[in-house]
Amino acid sequence: MSSSAPSFERPLSAAILEERFEELIGAVLSSRRTAAGIAQALAAEPRAVQDFAMRWVAVTAKSSPELAYQFAALAPRAVAELGAAGAERWLLAAMDVYDREGLYRASAALKELAAYAARLRERGHGVAFDEVARVLEPFIAGLSGRRLRLEVAETAWTDTATVYLPAQVALYEAREDNFRVYKLTAALLWAQARFGTFNLAAGAYPSSPRGLALLAFLETLRLAAKLERYLPGLYRDYLALAQPAPGAEFDGAAARLRAPRASAADSLAELALLPASAQAPSWPFVGTLDPERAAAARAERVEREKNALRRALAGVQREEGRAEPPAFSLDVAQDDQADANAEFALLLDGRPLAPPPEVAGLVESIMQDLGEIPEDYLEPAGEGGSRAGGGEPPGPEAQADAADAGARLYDEWDFRRQHYRRRWCVLRERDVQPGDPSFAPRTLERYRAQLRALRRSFEALRGENKRLRGEPYGDDIDLDALVRARAELAAGGELSERTFVRRARHERDMAVLFTVDMSGSTKGWVNDCEREALVLLCEALEVLGDRYAIYGFSGITHKRCEAYRVKRFDEPYDELVRERIAGIQPLDYTRMGAAIRHLTGILAAEEARTRLLVTLTDGKPDDFSDGYRGEYGIEDTRQALIEAKRAGIHPFCITIDREAGAYLPRMYGAVNYTVVADVARLPLKLADLYRRLTA
Repeated sequence: MSSSAPSFERPLSAAILEERFEELIGAVLSSRRTAAGIAQALAAEPRAVQDFAMRWVAVTAKSSPELAYQFAALAPRAVAELGAAGAERWLLAAMDVYDREGLYRASAALKELAAYAARLRERGHGVAFDEVARVLEPFIAGLSGRRLRLEVAETAWTDTATVYLPAQVALYEAREDNFRVYKLTAALLWAQARFGTFNLAAGAYPSSPRGLALLAFLETLRLAAKLERYLPGLYRDYLALAQPAPGAEFDGAAARLRAPRASAADSLAELALLPASAQAPSWPFVGTLDPERAAAARAERVEREKNALRRALAGVQREEGRAEPPAFSLDVAQDDQADANAEFALLLDGRPLAPPPEVAGLVESIMQDLGEIPEDYLEPAGEGGSRAGGGEPPGPEAQADAADAGARLYDEWDFRRQHYRRRWCVLRERDVQPGDPSFAPRTLERYRAQLRALRRSFEALRGENKRLRGEPYGDDIDLDALVRARAELAAGGELSERTFVRRARHERDMAVLFTVDMSGSTKGWVNDCEREALVLLCEALEVLGDRYAIYGFSGITHKRCEAYRVKRFDEPYDELVRERIAGIQPLDYTRMGAAIRHLTGILAAEEARTRLLVTLTDGKPDDFSDGYRGEYGIEDTRQALIEAKRAGIHPFCITIDREAGAYLPRMYGAVNYTVVADVARLPLKLADLYRRLTA
């Protein structure tokens, strides 16, 4: 062989390629399906194509040797049609399908190479769901006042809990126009949930697809009038995209449905007046209606929020010091426009009472669904306010069933692919069930002397004055500024007046989310110390006045990632929260990535100058399933923390793992973690660390 060119530029021979294929995917080869065929085809390609194919065969084989074989057979053609970058995206899209739907569907996706290439050409001007989801999700949440999930579906529709949008919009040459279609579609689906599209009786909706399509169009006319009043910029997009104009048979309906108090019942009445020949125009932002699934999602939400409202009112009852059940009522002042947000006052035995934020949010959400608050919703929950109606808490299976409607899907970083496994992790939020009511009082008694010192140190932090230098007036002379001013004067400049030091109270603008490892490895002494640490921290934070929330996390497999609510940002530190802290128990494994992504979203929604995500754990990321051990778990968690930093959040880790130095610098950075070597010191150390972090 000539040595004129470096060896790495020379194409590999068929024999060498065949040998490597045997090593990587030998498990799926046979007498009929040998490595010789794919090796021979690849041997004719340049070395760069060979290296690309072999690298991705190795990566894919770790998930599915069969899929790796199919990729190897198509790799030369894929690179020729798509280029290396396009071929990589094509393979990763098939691997995403494999993660979600299995080998059969993934194989079909690989074989649709020509269709994928055509879609890729469209992407030059089209917009994909993945590009817009992270923009539209907070946009829709801001409109709704309650969070709506975004998911991909073949057609656009909503069940009032999730907004489903197509995977891609490529209807217009300009990308901004395709994005406007996405945004307008999402807003109109939000409006269906917000303005009562699904408030009709179950049997009132048309049974035929044509009838439902016409009702969806009439509802679009009605809801567009709402957008005109509340979102005029979006209404201008509606006017630009609403082409072609509807026929004259819709003129009367369009005029009547613009009335401020028009409802879904009016749309249904207009449907009955349309001639049999009526044909709605094909507007790209009109979604389909599925009243049955919307009714099911709404019923689940209404029942859940009814119980949550009753628990919240039980908390108000405790704060008011009322032993007997009080008489709660609402005084609702509805605007003349039926779709305006209702203002209400919470009455306790006829006396106005400022509703806590949690109560206000629940009332608004229930009124969106029901148009009123039934009397039984205003009865406080049973003893302790922890469970409506009293009795035992639901078992794990019942909890899982009830939580399915609230599941969120999160990406997971696969460091081998250098790519996300899209919507791979299924995460559910749950409340920690209240535990021993005497746990918090016992903890406070045990640490009584230390708690006094903690409170004093936090009071000093709250009242801390900051020295502002270079001020035009103040309490003292700033010598450094004075020297600079004299030097500037001697050099021919003007004498600066900013030569004073002024003391000003340091205003704290901080939101902190504490996330607690609830994996099985915390069982026993570690769990006790975690709970004691949280009690002392909350007591100290109440003195300081910082906004804070507490969540636990655990998981077992990517299908059961869980975040446990202990205290939300808008929730007071009351007896129920103390009992939830007492109820923190060791559960499954330390699957951290999905939990961090979920809690990052919660923390990012808080308006604050400084946002901290503090993790309290006893070990590194770990889950026996899906290969989430060792480097895989560490890299996924590291990527989730990078995403948090991009969102303006500062992560910090407090661990009791003496071997944390081997992996935490990779995840958090060299200075963003600390090791508490003595578990017994954790309760006092946590509060002290927080004071130092936020000073």
